[in-house]
Amino acid sequence: MAEFTNAADCNTSAANPETQNSQAVCIDALRVYDSCGDKDCLSDVRVYFTDAVQSIIDTAVSVRIKDADVISVMTDLEPVPFHKGFYSVDMTYFFDISLDVFTTPGGNPTVVNGLSVFNKKVILFGSEGSVKVFTACFSPDEIDIQNSPRKNLPKVSVQVAKPIALSAKLCDLGNSCNLPCRIPVKICHCYGGEFIPSAQRAVTVTLGVFSIVQIERNVQMLIPSYDFCIPEKECRNSSDNPCEVFSRLEFPTNEFFPPNVCDSSGDGSCGCCKY
Repeated sequence: MAEFTNAADCNTSAANPETQNSQAVCIDALRVYDSCGDKDCLSDVRVYFTDAVQSIIDTAVSVRIKDADVISVMTDLEPVPFHKGFYSVDMTYFFDISLDVFTTPGGNPTVVNGLSVFNKKVILFGSEGSVKVFTACFSPDEIDIQNSPRKNLPKVSVQVAKPIALSAKLCDLGNSCNLPCRIPVKICHCYGGEFIPSAQRAVTVTLGVFSIVQIERNVQMLIPSYDFCIPEKECRNSSDNPCEVFSRLEFPTNEFFPPNVCDSSGDGSCGCCKY
């Protein structure tokens, strides 16, 4: 009688006899082929406002930046001619800028929000792929339809830390100018209208941005597998009593006793503590 053997049993790692509890399994995963990290200081980036907010900016005597955040990053990937495996990554950053606007000297500020746009391009290696990719999309109560084939381009991943708001200033806008790109409709809805490129006065900001750009591809990889990830911690029901929840919180000692320079240096030493 023929014997049927589990394929996973045949993949048991034989290279290292000490790891008999592991087995080699094939997974489909995203492999990072190339990446880069940047520390950008974006100087004099214009802030665009809607019509209602722009009327406040036109009467302002000074501005102060409060906060900045990343709304979205749009990416576009194109192969680099005559350099096989390399790709040009065009990125468009959309920043939400919060400002204190002073219309009178020494008066109370009006908090407004605007949009800043920044474009950036990098070239990274993403290897080559000449096959067409077909994937099935499941729809309940419908026949599964194959998605249309797509080019076997790598995927782009952009990680951006919260921007550091450095400064803001008012300036006179001599000539009207167009928006740097088409603003997505969803972003316009967040601000309640269309952005006005032409105005009497403009605001520019300086931001510090840390980012990591990666090019990835779906590949099949053979990795060691030890066991399934079975949760060992038991789920606890949350209590409806707010005082009971509060009683389990630790006392925030560090909030009442801030660390000194040496404690916050990371390695426990600094120049001032050597003397």
